[in-house]
Amino acid sequence: QVQLVESGGGLVQAGGSLRLSCAASGRTCSSYTMGWFRQAPGKEREFVGAISWSGSTKYYADSVKGRFTISRENAESMVYLQMNSLKPEDSAVYYCAAKFGTYVYITPDYPYWGQGTQVTVSS
Repeated sequence: QVQLVESGGGLVQAGGSLRLSCAASGRTCSSYTMGWFRQAPGKEREFVGAISWSGSTKYYADSVKGRFTISRENAESMVYLQMNSLKPEDSAVYYCAAKFGTYVYITPDYPYWGQGTQVTVSS
């Protein structure tokens, strides 16, 4: 089992920045691909980005590419999502997810999820 806890959400003005954190515990999280997803009211959960277990491979949704950056610190079992140049359409609940494997997975079939953290971007 892997437990995930997100933090760092909040209210920010358009153009601002936030850094989300995901604390992982349980099984050796360094062996897991970590993903970030988001879900706005009335919309399906969508892929934001993911990072391989080593941190060497990252993949982002086109909507956030160039603005968001994923990183991880395996020694601390932490994953981060740095969000810059935020837009109102980035407003959503953001979820951290974990999946055992060596690839970067972009579909939401991750077995482990956090509870989510709300990000609201005002115009």
